[in-house]
Amino acid sequence: MGQIIDGKAVSAKVKEKIRLETEKLKEQGIEIGLAVVIVGDDPASQVYVRNKEKACETVGFNSFKYALPAETTEEELLDLVKKLNDDDRVDGILVQLPLPKHLDDKVIINNIRPDKDVDAFHPVNVGKIMIGDYSFLPCTPAGVMELIKSTGTDIAGKECVVVGRSNIVGKPQAMLLLHNNGTVTICHSNTKDLKEVCQRADILVAAVGRPKMI
Repeated sequence: MGQIIDGKAVSAKVKEKIRLETEKLKEQGIEIGLAVVIVGDDPASQVYVRNKEKACETVGFNSFKYALPAETTEEELLDLVKKLNDDDRVDGILVQLPLPKHLDDKVIINNIRPDKDVDAFHPVNVGKIMIGDYSFLPCTPAGVMELIKSTGTDIAGKECVVVGRSNIVGKPQAMLLLHNNGTVTICHSNTKDLKEVCQRADILVAAVGRPKMI
């Protein structure tokens, strides 16, 4: 019998754990601040940013939102990133992707201080994930690991198949499963016999971003 994982319940449990940790830090005079930068008016990005603001409120973080117009120049955005890097109130910086086409994602991400890059997109943090010595993780792969662990499944020794090879989900997902002693196969649109590979998986993660791919 299959088991449907209650993602909202897992999320609530994680948030409560963080809320209690945040309270303990506040008792020591330490407050956590998250800065979220959004450029333009992409509807999906607006939803994500609102959810991040709500999550900050739930766990007790200070939230700093910077909503910039779509015509913001790269220089202006880099200036803001530098200010946030130097702002002691800000412990984490999230620049909501995708950015408008005239802005270079890589340039912006590479200018976020690695110790404030809570999306873990900076090359330094990507490298840390590769060697298993990381401080931050991309949210989706980290969330998938929480969901798997919530089922009581022991990843060690399991055959794990990740369908998708993006830098944001597929690749870091494969690394996290590997660090938990899974035997990992990464599949993508050019994988031969995808159906057969998926069928032999003990743990299958669909991270390809296309409906009905699996």
